[in-house]
Amino acid sequence: MFKKFLLAFLLANSLVNAAETTWDDAVSRAKAVVSGMSLSEKVTLVTGDGAVFKKATKKCIGNTPANSRINFPGLCLQDGPVGVRWATAVSAFPAGMNVASTFNKDLMYAHGKAVGEEFRGTGVNVWLGPVLNLARTPEGGRNWEGSGGDQYLSAISNSMQIKGAQGVGVIATAKHYIGNDQEHGRDTGGSTIDDRTMREVYLAPFEAAIDAGVAAFMCSYNKINKTDLACESAPTLNLVKKDLGFQGLIMSDWWAVVNGIKAANAGLDLLMPGDTKCCDGVNVVGTPWGNNLINAVNSGTVSQSRVDDMAIRNLAAFYKVGQDQGYPPVNINANVQSADHVAHIRKLGGESTVLLKNDGALPIKSTVRKIAVIGSDAGPGSGPNAFEDRAGLSGTLAMGWGSGTCEFPYLITPESAIKSRASSIGASVTSSLSDTDLTTAKSVATGADIAFVFVAADSGEGYKTVNGNAGDRNNLSLWNNGDNLISAVADANTNTVVVIHAVGAVLMPWINHPNIKAIVFAGLPGQESGNALADVLFGSVVPSGRLPFTINANSADYGAHVDYSKNAEVTYSEGIFIDYKWNDLKGIKPLFPFGHGLSYTKFSYSNLAVAVTSVSATQPAVKVTVNVANIGDVTGQEVVQLYVGLPSGVSAPVKQLRGFEKPSIVNGQSTTVQFNLAFRDFAYWSVVTQKWTIPSGTFTVYVGASAGDIKLQVSFTFIWKISVINICSSLLSHSMLSQLPKQRQQRPRPQQPQQRRHARQRILQFPHLQHRQVVLVPKYR
Repeated sequence: MFKKFLLAFLLANSLVNAAETTWDDAVSRAKAVVSGMSLSEKVTLVTGDGAVFKKATKKCIGNTPANSRINFPGLCLQDGPVGVRWATAVSAFPAGMNVASTFNKDLMYAHGKAVGEEFRGTGVNVWLGPVLNLARTPEGGRNWEGSGGDQYLSAISNSMQIKGAQGVGVIATAKHYIGNDQEHGRDTGGSTIDDRTMREVYLAPFEAAIDAGVAAFMCSYNKINKTDLACESAPTLNLVKKDLGFQGLIMSDWWAVVNGIKAANAGLDLLMPGDTKCCDGVNVVGTPWGNNLINAVNSGTVSQSRVDDMAIRNLAAFYKVGQDQGYPPVNINANVQSADHVAHIRKLGGESTVLLKNDGALPIKSTVRKIAVIGSDAGPGSGPNAFEDRAGLSGTLAMGWGSGTCEFPYLITPESAIKSRASSIGASVTSSLSDTDLTTAKSVATGADIAFVFVAADSGEGYKTVNGNAGDRNNLSLWNNGDNLISAVADANTNTVVVIHAVGAVLMPWINHPNIKAIVFAGLPGQESGNALADVLFGSVVPSGRLPFTINANSADYGAHVDYSKNAEVTYSEGIFIDYKWNDLKGIKPLFPFGHGLSYTKFSYSNLAVAVTSVSATQPAVKVTVNVANIGDVTGQEVVQLYVGLPSGVSAPVKQLRGFEKPSIVNGQSTTVQFNLAFRDFAYWSVVTQKWTIPSGTFTVYVGASAGDIKLQVSFTFIWKISVINICSSLLSHSMLSQLPKQRQQRPRPQQPQQRRHARQRILQFPHLQHRQVVLVPKYR
């Protein structure tokens, strides 16, 4: 599904890194080196030399020893997805959720490249990111680090980031493999996921990462299907190594291994952090490798070939991205910030901002003279780095909490950015940054031409508890009296705009208040938060962000929720019906659907066409085109989304995202958007045959602006037989007609409806199909 897209994208945009070599070359070099290494050297290579939980004590949170004899400097592994953790002069990038919200493949790649440049600049070898876990539950604590609730969007967003980071020589890590989709019980419980759901949903982003050439995986703490821990499960690790052909290294999450010898035999390649002492010297259950692994090899408990494979995979990852060629030494304190990165963060922040509702309040009109800014989320609070690992909420929210965070070099607040921009239109700004002083909030809002009320909801990793939330959110309500604050401001001002900085979906009990004229979901935009938002509010950036998850009206409308029990054994009972697919299955109308986002302009869709470019029972290829016109007043970007529905005979979602494009269209002009679909786009995982299978029957292609706003659709039929394929005439494209015998092309088409209904089947030969017989079944409508 993803490999052909990635290759075409990279070649078309000249994004293939010259320093990055092929897996064949990297593995060949690694094998040659490992063949001359002693057992002790190999074991040292694959065993971490201890974790660091105090800043500037050692190089990174994870390290492996150097071996000068083979010119290997050791690996420095560092969190987190949004920036270099604990570094002193780095950028604080937007969250993975925001990257996905852009629906912009070029920007996704650019983001990975920018993050990679800062990791490389500090000499970090391994970026412990991106996060490929899906937002299975809306309360999931680390949802903000991932890419939302759809596997296709996650696959594309993370693959682009991986290519960008590894393109500058940094090893990217696909984590957390697999089933680590909530914080409660993640290190004591487990995830039970059926075979089809695993293959079609949760494995899909990791498979795409392999197609993108990712050099490292990180396995998670949880058990899989009530058996082994993920890092000690041979079936789980073999799924990517043997079934999907992954050639890089699989590392453990920190202290995720209990039985080190079992993990070695299961296929783990790098034990992290390598010791049994956690954070403050506390003993952690586990069997470190080192001498234990050497003894296991000598006793025959672990094979020599298994240790060779570990060493080869570690070195191959190192060679794959070219780190043996002039990679800088570790210097966590290096200043790696740049004007280009600041511009990127601001651009991504603006392009990921989702305009949920707009009844004419935005962009801010030049006639506005009084602006009210209300809520603590608009201001500086105690400062962006007031809480360790960002585990606290005071002031504007631009990053969740946990190990996936970094230090802010600065944080532009919405209040300061709005004040700066307001002067350009001659407007004044009055603020109230209290969430509980509703009297003052109403007073500030009264008489303003437009009132902005800022609210937030936070979450993070489970080792920190904030306001009673142990990583996962306890509920979907806004924090800090947000709902009451919104209602108070809306009661006082007829032109109220709600701005939400949040880690995911929130409840909106005030949604129908007549004075709320616009709602903006800004997510977690990073250090340029205020500037990125002001760009959208004042109209210098036309909003084009889209929701990477569904926002429902009620908590009960979601298909899955966090299991808050201590040793949570979570069964993925919703199966393949995650996010909008659950809404479609149950007929639940969302408040705002997956893929939703408004613009300051308008678009129209027309001329949806579907054409078969190759007909094969194993490798069909279908081209879809649609015309999109900008019928509004300003140039803007439209996110054109393509969904595929499988035949009714297969238990499957009504529709699944299988493509998206984001053209920029000048007002008054139009463009043709093209999608190229292949085998996997029409297939499901058969648990019987253990293969991807295309069913016979009627497929539907949907094209629209969101999962809930389908503009056009077309249906066609594939009927696979031993040597006969029946194709509905809706696929009888010009390219196929051109191959018909001349006399057939010239034969007049039946003109009357009754004649059309009785048109006979015609058996035709197509030379390019290698004598495959095709039965065309005309179906006139």
